[in-house]
Amino acid sequence: MTNPASNTRGVAAITAAAASFVACDTCMKLAMAQLPPFEVLAMRGVAGTLWCLPALLLMGLGGSLWRGLDRWVFLRAASECAAVLAFVLCLKRMPIGDLTALGQTAPLIILLAGAAIWGDRIGALSYLLIGTGFAGAIMVAQPGGASASAIAPLALLVAALSAGRDILTRKVPPEIPALVTAFVTIVVVMVAGSLCAAGFETVVPPTRAHLALMAASGLFLLGGHFFIFLAFRLGKAAVVAPFLYTFTFWAMLSGLIVFGDRPNWLSLAGIALIVASGLAVVLLDERRRRAAHVATAVVA
Repeated sequence: MTNPASNTRGVAAITAAAASFVACDTCMKLAMAQLPPFEVLAMRGVAGTLWCLPALLLMGLGGSLWRGLDRWVFLRAASECAAVLAFVLCLKRMPIGDLTALGQTAPLIILLAGAAIWGDRIGALSYLLIGTGFAGAIMVAQPGGASASAIAPLALLVAALSAGRDILTRKVPPEIPALVTAFVTIVVVMVAGSLCAAGFETVVPPTRAHLALMAASGLFLLGGHFFIFLAFRLGKAAVVAPFLYTFTFWAMLSGLIVFGDRPNWLSLAGIALIVASGLAVVLLDERRRRAAHVATAVVA
């Protein structure tokens, strides 16, 4: 049984993971001011690989690298790769806070996918929450408005691809270490980013400042994966999962402090709706799981 202190450490770890991933994205966005997005992605992949491989070896996981050849690991990596390729295009052109908020519609998409693919019964309340979340997404994107972003629909595609990644994550055999799965994903994204940079961009020679940003980005990427792994190892999933929504807080803070982004009131209201509906979906799902467990125990 997980104790309250362990749950608290789990929450701290998931919050640190969100901050690490946003710091990674912030470094990338800063580099994209002078460099093409796919080149930046390829460089981040190199940095992430150089940080991740020694970490794997130091943790004694070198002998487990072959497990990364599992087909579910590669399918998950492919979904993540498609999401990241779309993400970097959005990151160059959108405020980081708006992009992160739209990406957090992923749990709502997973809920819809469960109903459409597996026939899950989700009920009127869940449909209401899904509608609320997507209404928030429209408020953030603001189609037709002065603050509208033409690339906002691509940000929703990022959320859909991220949802696919999360669905595929459930298929990855539990005996495969999380860091091995992360390493395979980093390498696949690096290769895809390099191919896209070679095929669609004119490579710009990076400066020392760019290389420093990419080194930091790769370190924050590894830190994010490590803290997520630690969070779900320390705390109950039902306790720590809702704190993934701190992504939005950190992204808004980064946008304000680093890039001077000041979202309008409609966008802020939309972000609040996305976060509130997503949190409600997570909590509702946990309540259903508990009810099903109690019912199973009673029947047994």
